[in-house]
Amino acid sequence: MVTILITGSSGQIGSDLIPALVRKYGKSSVIASDITFSDRDYDVEKIRLDVTKKEDIETVIKEKSVTDIFHLGAILSASAEKHPYEAFFVNGNGTLNVMEAAAKYSVNRIIIPSSIAVFGNDIAKERVKPMDSTHPTTMYGITKVLSELLAQYYTSTYGISVRGMRFPGIISYETPPMAGTTDYAVDMFIHAVNHENYKCYLKPDTPLPMMYFPDAIDALVKIFEAEERSLRYRMEYNVSAFTFTPSELYSLIKEYYPDFSVEYEPDYRQNIAESWPHSLDYFDAVKDWGYSPRFSLNDTVKDMIVNLERIRKENDMKKTLTQNP
Repeated sequence: MVTILITGSSGQIGSDLIPALVRKYGKSSVIASDITFSDRDYDVEKIRLDVTKKEDIETVIKEKSVTDIFHLGAILSASAEKHPYEAFFVNGNGTLNVMEAAAKYSVNRIIIPSSIAVFGNDIAKERVKPMDSTHPTTMYGITKVLSELLAQYYTSTYGISVRGMRFPGIISYETPPMAGTTDYAVDMFIHAVNHENYKCYLKPDTPLPMMYFPDAIDALVKIFEAEERSLRYRMEYNVSAFTFTPSELYSLIKEYYPDFSVEYEPDYRQNIAESWPHSLDYFDAVKDWGYSPRFSLNDTVKDMIVNLERIRKENDMKKTLTQNP
């Protein structure tokens, strides 16, 4: 019997992870926690929890007999650059608090997403490997390297199986953009579906690795269920599915919306993106615990548009019913 606590459950990953875990383990086995909740936290137990307060985390773990944790609570890359102290406090101290509380109450597994932000300008940009050097240039990247080091320490010192992977940009129709540097991709889709032109904050030729959210959720579940003996890394696994630039994505979306147009006005997020890899070598994740992305870029574009169009029509219908009860 597992009891899974999810921190940061209202974020992009958490909102999509909850139903996947409910399908596998039942809603009574999943506890959603965050400082605020969205409408998409599903029919599971919800607990208001601030990861910067270690005593509160300990109380939840003890009272709910938590066996495993998905620690997703974090301030993302673009917001972290605007508020670096707050980002370190939430991402760094929050992760330390979760590990300390988990060690105190003998939690089995902690799953933590890392990020391509751990890499810096001193790497080759193509097919970056898990053990390539990590010298990040952003506060978000610094906190993720810290998390990876803490994972090594708490696993070896306390016997908790802390594990995770470095995510690229994640594309999802389920949640709006949430201040990540790669979120331009989701924002571009949303503008196109709403028949609005888009102003992109990255240069048109900026390549970044990405993946579709079902593959990201599948990766999290797979590494959660992986046998400990099959893992050669803690959080250093790379995962990805494809790479594209803003202009390449625009061209694909334009096939569905010929009148859609994009302007490019790079801002501070351009410097963040330029410090990140263009593509990742994720063979170790495939070999060790069966990672296998199902969605190509073309599949992703098609599925995003189909579902965003469905959501737009549903919202239009709700507005009509509200205005004409």
